[in-house]
Amino acid sequence: MTETMLDKRMTVDDIVDQLSDGMTIGIGGWATRRKPMALIRAIARSNLKDLTLMAGYGGMDIGMLAATGKIKKLVFAFASLDHYPLEPHFRNARQAGAFEVLELDEGMYHWGLRAGAMKLPFLPTRVGIGTDIVNQSGFDFKYVTSPYEDGEEFVAMPALVPDVALIHAHRSDERGNLLTLSKDALFDELLVRAAKKSFATVEKIVPTAQLDMQKNSRYNLVERAMIDGIAEAPLGAHPSSADPDYQLDLKHIKTYVESAASPEAWAEYKAKYVDVSEADYQAAIGGADAVKQLPVPIY
Repeated sequence: MTETMLDKRMTVDDIVDQLSDGMTIGIGGWATRRKPMALIRAIARSNLKDLTLMAGYGGMDIGMLAATGKIKKLVFAFASLDHYPLEPHFRNARQAGAFEVLELDEGMYHWGLRAGAMKLPFLPTRVGIGTDIVNQSGFDFKYVTSPYEDGEEFVAMPALVPDVALIHAHRSDERGNLLTLSKDALFDELLVRAAKKSFATVEKIVPTAQLDMQKNSRYNLVERAMIDGIAEAPLGAHPSSADPDYQLDLKHIKTYVESAASPEAWAEYKAKYVDVSEADYQAAIGGADAVKQLPVPIY
């Protein structure tokens, strides 16, 4: 019996074409690290609307899709640009009441992803007890009691199961064997395992032999069967980092932050960096050579 769908190569626009209005979309990465920004920019340019965005460890992904009016509901734990503690376009949109929110503690978000990845309806946790997180209007958190002698009561954190997960990795072959080379794999594995479908952008698609899976198996977070499509997108995480390939672009992030100051500033940023092809975007940021010379940021 032959394996089907051996070649999973797509373009960024092909991946966005798999999405539809009203979907729940999970975004991988962490704040300013390995965000699938080429995909986010493509979604921002698209006609998609009424999305539920599951971006717990959020950054510019949340802000850009908030600024372009794509979000109906946001499930999140934080929205930060690290050096800028609060993502400014997220702040503007939330203060304006632009979308519904389900705000979770980071531990609850992690536990929800893990429950989804394990195909469980929930996982018990102490996180949230005694806080207003469990009292949010529009969401009824449940409790469970330990069946053992302790009889402790826990919050039953429900599984988080996005329709689609979008992540950015470093290398892949045409079959979807991924290598994520960052020192911290973040929570992308759990997100992919929890989602009904998953798509990845990568810095480079290479022949399978070049992945050297015997040596690099620890960087292969999920089985290729869990990846429905891959798109080669060099600099696809910029301006977030894709270490070791390139670092965070603090200068560009400052420009992005300043674009939240007024509608006119955002329109100028959007025209130059969002409503353009990826090739034009890369030219506007100085090209691959400039990005790959970015210094390691100081935190």
